[in-house]
Amino acid sequence: MKGDIVYSPEGEKIELVDIGITVLVDNPVVRVWDVTLEGHAQHPWHLHHNPYVVLSLQGSDGRMDWLDGSPERFISEYRGGAVYRPTSPVHRLTNLRDNTYQNRLVELKDLGELLPEPLDIGEGARSVEGEAAGPDLTDGRRPVLDHPHVKVWTVDVQGNQSVDLQLAELPHVLALVDAPDPAQESTGGVVYHDGGQLDLANSSADVQTWFVVELTYLADLDAVLNGDRA
Repeated sequence: MKGDIVYSPEGEKIELVDIGITVLVDNPVVRVWDVTLEGHAQHPWHLHHNPYVVLSLQGSDGRMDWLDGSPERFISEYRGGAVYRPTSPVHRLTNLRDNTYQNRLVELKDLGELLPEPLDIGEGARSVEGEAAGPDLTDGRRPVLDHPHVKVWTVDVQGNQSVDLQLAELPHVLALVDAPDPAQESTGGVVYHDGGQLDLANSSADVQTWFVVELTYLADLDAVLNGDRA
């Protein structure tokens, strides 16, 4: 975590930074961050203690460098896409393009920091641009990512209207794709919902698109932790 000291293979002393820029929501279940990188900016060395979901608000191409000297990894994220990621060794992220990259990063505490050791979730999952992760739901949700631990949809809410979401009786995280600046609105367009019916309202004149993230692993956390569901 921020302030921890680690050393490179060459013996260089490095002080880690937070995994994100600004905390938007922090409760016993999740911690949600704003991660924003301007063109060609770099997020310094950091370490994840929780499996996490990345919700891409503004896409870009990036490079992940590993402190242990492992080969660099190139990533490409797109607006409206999602990634489910395991914890990994100390790394840093560089935005390789001129445009701004931005996401909402959702840490899953029950699978990480609340355990003696973080759960090994395997490779996780990644959405594919232009490919639906399943059929649309009757309440308007479009599947983006479908994993036994987490499910991600997007949903549009027309201007000055609302959408009646019929969510499972499980905690959910919702995040606006066109998110407000956290400096102006402290939660940055992120909502934590305990589950069940939700009337998602839009008081603006423009269409709003939301990410809807179901924390599916909480349906049977013991089974997930014991490896009965993968």
